[in-house]
Parts: sequence; C-alpha cells; structure tokens
Amino acid sequence: MSLLPVVRATWAPKGVTPVLHHRFSWKRMSMAGVLAYRHDRSRSAFVFSMTDGAYNTDKLIEFLTELRTHFAGEKVIVIWDGLMAHRSRAMTAWLATQRDWLHVERLPAYAPELNPIEQVWGNMKSTELANLCPDTLDEVRVATEFGLTRVGSSYDLCQSFLGHTGLSL
Repeated sequence: MSLLPVVRATWAPKGVTPVLHHRFSWKRMSMAGVLAYRHDRSRSAFVFSMTDGAYNTDKLIEFLTELRTHFAGEKVIVIWDGLMAHRSRAMTAWLATQRDWLHVERLPAYAPELNPIEQVWGNMKSTELANLCPDTLDEVRVATEFGLTRVGSSYDLCQSFLGHTGLSL
C-alpha cells in the first residue's frame, strides 16, 4: 500500500470530471496476511500484519512466529508465492527448524489467481482504499486495518476467497 491513490470508478455530475488530488509520494507499507481454513470448513481466520517499507526475511520470520502463538498446538500449512523473502537461505534454514508445526507449499510462479490472499488485497483496494488520497501512511494504515478487520470478521467472505481460486482443502 502506498500514498498513491487506488483509482476506481466513481460518479460526478454531468459535465464535471472527477479529480483526485494527491501528493505523489512513493512512501509505502507492506502487509503480510494469512487466510486460515480448517479442513472441515468449520471456521476460518484471517491474521495480518503491516510494516513500513517492504517485508524482508526477518520480518516474515517474526510474523510466522506470531502465527505460531495464534495457532498454538495446531499443525499449519502455509501456501505462499515466490516472494524473494520466502525463498531466502535464512528463511529456508528457519523453516527447517519449524517442521514440528509448520509445512510450506509454494504456488506456481505468476499464478496470483491461485492465491486467496490476493482476493483479500483486491477486495480491500476496491472498497476501503478506492479513490482514497491520503496525506500520511497513518491514514492508509487506518483504512487498511478497517478493511482487513471487515474481511476477517466475515466467514462467508473468507470462504469465497478460497472458492474463487478453484482450489479445495
């Protein structure tokens, strides 16, 4: 997420062109998120974290460590894309020490349509972040947290993101 607006369709009175005024800043923040599904579909959960700048291996390991406390005592399978931080030597070494509770599968390259979390980001960008022209990253953070909380509180929405991929548990 950045200070650049996510331009979406809007309306305006006839003859008036809508204009988005923004600061044209490249400041950004990144999000990590997990859509968690139980095999029997009895419940789902959405866990997310935000950081200024980009996620690196250390920040992702910290996020996964928090994930372990969230799913204490349960085995977790993480399916993720080819982000460089997911494939680093440090991440591979750390994952090797976590095999008692964590298993990782990688999505095929260039296949965002198979990643349910991409549906989360798209849903949020088309609602809470649509045409938002923030002055600060804090404004982006507030809108993003609101959107992600909305997504996480809807069992049906979380299930629909998995259904959209065509994948099954």
